[in-house]
Amino acid sequence: MSTPGVGTGRAGAARRARGAAASAFAAQGLAYALVLTSLPAFENRYSVGTGEITVVILLVCAMAALGTVVADRLARGRGGSRAALTAGLAGLVVALAWVSSSPTFGVAVAGFLVYGLGLGLVDAGGNMQAVAVQQEYGRSLLSSFHGAFSAAGIVGALLVAVTGGHWSERPVLWVLVLGVPVAVAAGVLVVRWGWRGRPGETTLETLPAGRRVPWRPVLLLGVCVVAYYIADSAVSSWSALFLDELRASAHVRPLGYAAYLGVALLARVLGDRAVQRWGRTAVVRTTGVLGAAAMLAVVAAGGPWTAVAAFGVTGLLAVVPPLAFSAAGDVAPGAADLVVARLNYFNYVGVVLGGVLVGAVGTVATLRAGFVVPAVLVLAVPLVAGVLRVPGPGSGGRQPVAAGSQRGEHDEAAA
Repeated sequence: MSTPGVGTGRAGAARRARGAAASAFAAQGLAYALVLTSLPAFENRYSVGTGEITVVILLVCAMAALGTVVADRLARGRGGSRAALTAGLAGLVVALAWVSSSPTFGVAVAGFLVYGLGLGLVDAGGNMQAVAVQQEYGRSLLSSFHGAFSAAGIVGALLVAVTGGHWSERPVLWVLVLGVPVAVAAGVLVVRWGWRGRPGETTLETLPAGRRVPWRPVLLLGVCVVAYYIADSAVSSWSALFLDELRASAHVRPLGYAAYLGVALLARVLGDRAVQRWGRTAVVRTTGVLGAAAMLAVVAAGGPWTAVAAFGVTGLLAVVPPLAFSAAGDVAPGAADLVVARLNYFNYVGVVLGGVLVGAVGTVATLRAGFVVPAVLVLAVPLVAGVLRVPGPGSGGRQPVAAGSQRGEHDEAAA
């Protein structure tokens, strides 16, 4: 069966590219979950505290932002976003092997720097590939790519939960090594089948006069992305340690992140269909309100299982980034790679605010107090959700067909 709107040869290439990009999202999600749910093990292994872990998270964020810059540059070359994604997956392979076997905390920190660089490259390169494939299909697909991240993240969190207390943390934290073959396999698929773009495709620098990118909607989309990643980083970085404060066992501590990813996966699986029915703005506004309420429930949680449930509901926010990147692709369809790279910078602003501020407050008070930060700041999602009804240049105020031909999006534009 051919991909709608694409010739038979291009249909096969698009399907293979879709699978390759999805595998990269999965490899990233698995590595991310393995690393973050293992933070209590790193604390024990190196006898460090919340303050040191906060510094590591800040350094990872800084390197990930640098990785986005590198991805932006690589996307301008002959290899395009495929080269950026391949380089990022190679970085994850090196980092997982390095961090898992580091004999001292200082050596581990150096490995985390490599991890951050790879994370940024995969983040930007993966979203570039996903937007390109979505535009080739002509219908909403971004949520399904991010769903692959969530599904693999659940596997990673559960692996840490199952192996906790059973596998020795010295000399190698073996659970991290499980992410290596997955990242290698994804890299091979991307090299072989990653989307190569169209010959002579327009770039940001070569857009015709009068069709320059309107950066104001990109900045407003960035607010949505920042607000989401505030919550996401808070949950992914600190849920295990927060549950530790609530006296959860080693087997329960990773389940907060697993519950979060479980609901995130469900939201992303249903996200594309929800957009077709109600439109991006309504979906993001509703999930934003519910996510903010869930973050407040985390703050009020009296026991570990209540917190696990609240972390789970927060996962509804997971539809925000794929829909924001989809809207970014509509801003300048001919230069989507580079617009996506710019928007990806906002990921790490949110990661810093969510991860570092929560940790900083947790250092001077408690992590319960730290979670007040994302509970308040994530309210920006429903407040600015209207920006997802963004018209592309030259569209005459209507939603572009390339990445948003869904019925719900046209209903929004007509409204």
